[in-house]
Amino acid sequence: MRSSSDVGNIHDALAAPRVPVLSVRDLRVEFDTRRGRVRAVDGVSFTLNAGETLGLVGESGCGKTVTALSLLRSVPAPGKIDGGTIEFEGRDLLSISERDMTRLRGKRIALIPQDPLTALNPVMTVGDHIVEVLEIHLGMRGETARSRAADLLSRVGIPDPRKRLDAYPHQLSGGMRQRVMIALAIACEPAILIADEPTTALDATVQAQILELLDEIKRETRMALLLITHNLGIVAGHCNRVAVMYCGRIAETASAVDLFRHPHHRYTAGLLACVPRLDRQGKGIFFTIPGTPPELTDLPPGCAFASRCDAVTDHCFSERPELATTDGSIMTGTTSHLMACWNPASLASSDAGSDHQTSARMAVAYGRAHEKSDA
Repeated sequence: MRSSSDVGNIHDALAAPRVPVLSVRDLRVEFDTRRGRVRAVDGVSFTLNAGETLGLVGESGCGKTVTALSLLRSVPAPGKIDGGTIEFEGRDLLSISERDMTRLRGKRIALIPQDPLTALNPVMTVGDHIVEVLEIHLGMRGETARSRAADLLSRVGIPDPRKRLDAYPHQLSGGMRQRVMIALAIACEPAILIADEPTTALDATVQAQILELLDEIKRETRMALLLITHNLGIVAGHCNRVAVMYCGRIAETASAVDLFRHPHHRYTAGLLACVPRLDRQGKGIFFTIPGTPPELTDLPPGCAFASRCDAVTDHCFSERPELATTDGSIMTGTTSHLMACWNPASLASSDAGSDHQTSARMAVAYGRAHEKSDA
């Protein structure tokens, strides 16, 4: 993992002008299930600026992918968007017609899904996939569309692009399929690209190539990138800002530099402590956050992280904290570092201690919390 000074140097170079292209406010998404109603996204708010990368991180099931699909109004049934606003290019995407939304999907807002093999149609060639997008959104036809498709494959680093146009998805490696998905996503030069775990299951070399490619495209087109990932190393090297999600809500958001140097939410601190580090090698210590997130059908009245936190108080169990500045004032929309925690801390502060001490405190707190709930 990079040092804080390295992260600072990286993000000085990545810094982008703050020109909002997307503004999400109080987004709520629900799923009706046999076990009850699940609030998968619960009041999420954030902005996305032109030419920047926003990292969306958190444990599996915290609402990252559902948030991304909501931006495209593509939440699968039985899910539904229950409230909030998604403002893009002066329009609320939740209030426009489905016809207008269809014109935006893939053209102005594009998605790279988690698994390219299942996202690509196995009976269509690579060329058919790309040409279809060009025909629908840009009106290209025939050889013009095929030439543009070949140019896109070349741009994403696929060798012999003309030949690859006639290949089927199963004939390509995982890295090449991911590059095809990127070619599809950038075909219409979208204003926003959503990359949902774009490097999952790829080896380290291909992963680095894919991320460098996304950075290059972003610099060339000033596209805004929403990067969903579990890999905090990727976040440190490629994101301008970060939003940490837990149980459908944003627990903390800040610039990547601030978040890595001074995490305030105890959950964020725990995630950062979980990152393997070379200076721990040979010590046999691998930090984990004890316990698991609560069921979304039965969320506690207070902070959802209370049962796993090392600084929990009675107040944490009774009242849910709102996203606010570090001095406790409620979010204004212009503040850079926000967190939803009654007892904020920093890994750099004296109460954080070592990762081993943090792990021990969280384990003790987890036991106390469950003893209290059992009683």
